[in-house]
Amino acid sequence: MEQRVSARPLLDAPIVRQALLDAFRKLDPRQLVKNPVMFVVAVGALLTTIALAQDFSGFRLQLALWLWFTVLFANFAEAMAEGRGKAQANALRKTRTQLQARRLAGGREEQVPAAQLQLGDLVVCEAGDLIPSDGEVVEGIASVDESAITGESAPVIRESGGDRSAVTGGTRVLSDRIVVRITAEQGNTFLDRMIGLVEGAKRQKTPNEIALTILLSGMTIIFLLAVVSLRGFVEYSEMESGWVGETVASVPVLVALLVCLIPTTIGGLLSAIGISGMDRMIQRNVLASSGRAVEAAGDVSVLLLDKTGTITLGNRMATTFFAAPGIPAELLADASQLASLADETPEGRSIVVLAKKQFNLRGREMTELAAQFIPFTAQTRMSGVDFAALEGQPARCIRKGAADAIQQHVEAMGGAYPGAVNTVVEQIARAGGTPLVVAQDQQVLGCVELKDVIKGGMRERFAQLRRMGIRTVMITGDNPLTAAAIAAEAGVDDFLAQATPEDKLRRIRQEQAAGHLVAMTGDGTNDAPALAQADVGVAMNTGTQAAREAGNMVDLDSDPTKLIEVVEIGKQLLMTRGALTTFSIANDVAKYFAILPALFASLYARPGEPGPLAELNVMALESPESAILSAIIFNALIIIALIPLALRGVQYRAENAAALLRDNLLIYGIGGLITPFIGIKVIDVLISGLGLV
Repeated sequence: MEQRVSARPLLDAPIVRQALLDAFRKLDPRQLVKNPVMFVVAVGALLTTIALAQDFSGFRLQLALWLWFTVLFANFAEAMAEGRGKAQANALRKTRTQLQARRLAGGREEQVPAAQLQLGDLVVCEAGDLIPSDGEVVEGIASVDESAITGESAPVIRESGGDRSAVTGGTRVLSDRIVVRITAEQGNTFLDRMIGLVEGAKRQKTPNEIALTILLSGMTIIFLLAVVSLRGFVEYSEMESGWVGETVASVPVLVALLVCLIPTTIGGLLSAIGISGMDRMIQRNVLASSGRAVEAAGDVSVLLLDKTGTITLGNRMATTFFAAPGIPAELLADASQLASLADETPEGRSIVVLAKKQFNLRGREMTELAAQFIPFTAQTRMSGVDFAALEGQPARCIRKGAADAIQQHVEAMGGAYPGAVNTVVEQIARAGGTPLVVAQDQQVLGCVELKDVIKGGMRERFAQLRRMGIRTVMITGDNPLTAAAIAAEAGVDDFLAQATPEDKLRRIRQEQAAGHLVAMTGDGTNDAPALAQADVGVAMNTGTQAAREAGNMVDLDSDPTKLIEVVEIGKQLLMTRGALTTFSIANDVAKYFAILPALFASLYARPGEPGPLAELNVMALESPESAILSAIIFNALIIIALIPLALRGVQYRAENAAALLRDNLLIYGIGGLITPFIGIKVIDVLISGLGLV
């Protein structure tokens, strides 16, 4: 069973305590300047504090405090998001101890510290040993406990050759003996990279974040110019009207007005949203190389999915024997079983079981039969068994494999390939099965039907993706007829049959040339070029080192279906950022209409009477000071109120972009307009009733 990294509570006490301290550390100008909006707020808070020293008043003191609170709350949001990642990094760090390695040198073993291992060194690991560094198994086979890295308690098999040769430093060998070639320099192991990525030490802004930051910076500059130009008008109006209260043209009031108008809400939460997206990936045991990869997952429009293990359960099972004309079905079953006795694949084992079940043919030992097993290869696309002539029995050659490969084999031996078998092959393929043709010497005996079992719920998930505007493409080595039948049953939009690694790469480039972002999974060295080319390449942790380095994500559970979850998390990240941006800008519009009229309501007023501009004060705020202070307090508190949403993300819904935009405008747009009117008025009543202004 897959065990994900346990999701921490949003307000985990140790993380909150550390985040409070980090919020003050982030007041460092070198940190603040990375966020232009909050940097402007911090500069404004500093100017207000300086003005307070020159002309002290309770109103100015409250303004200065709440401006600093605004900066601290934004820092706290980012520190909370980072803290959740650092807690995970600390847990990973505990798996790294001062290891000793048994290095092979000149045919002899020597004990050396793991930190001294170099690229290409060979180390021996036996039962109970911790693997000292990342590497590839070059000799032997062993059971390995990877729970320290993946959280999965069940051991996994690692062996030389194939796609299960990669091992990770810090994991433990449970049985047997392996020789590992070191493939990572110290400080750059998989565990080191995990810790660095989880801590966010190398986090860079994504293209969308940069674009949004530029937009927010532009809005900030526009409002800054507007507030600066307002000073002249205000000074003239106050002079003409004889205003004697706190001047609206003072630095603290103008700073407060600017902070209320610029998009501080999204500016303060932007980093937290991005970091939390990576954190949600980590909770699902997926490591993303950067926020850019998570964001790209949200923009993906084409998914390339391997059939085996992703769409189907991965184990094709033998279901029926179809004998050729004139051939007894039992003879076909016997030959099929003999050809599969040494075949350790699920398909081979299922043929042995089917022959035993239908014809009571019991399995035999290859050593007793004086036979040689011929393994399957990508070149021959056949496997089988050769029997030597023995005790008057002639030599026999039995093969099972793809129809065209068996046809070439039989014809090369001087035999004929019956057309009736081709008819059965096509029928099986059209029904979604895989035909496996069996021949003995020059004679075709018939074929075995293998059936793929499609995973439950896949059709519904593909329908969800289709509603989101994402097209699914099934990648399979099956012939086109079989691929078409399985694609129709699973509900995918397209398929690529008899696919080679080159075909995958070509298809990705074609989709990208058409303007699509492409995601795919892979685990083998031959998948590395396609993983590197894809916009989102999810490599399996059980895969080769080349595959893990080529992808921009690694799935620690090695579950190919995780690709769909990865896309959903990316979509949720973009939805959260869009929702809070909509809310923030709507907030600014509402605050503009709520505050500016209140500021000028008392100008040109006769003693004891409201001024002519009082009609514009639709919220009936008590005074200009109350209006400004209420807005500043609301501005700070709304950041705190939205931190849980930024960390958790908005609820994911499988809808297309138009529907999501409509819902965002309705919920967060209208909500962003209404909330400030209510919040500012409530705060105005409270602070006026308490006599704070």
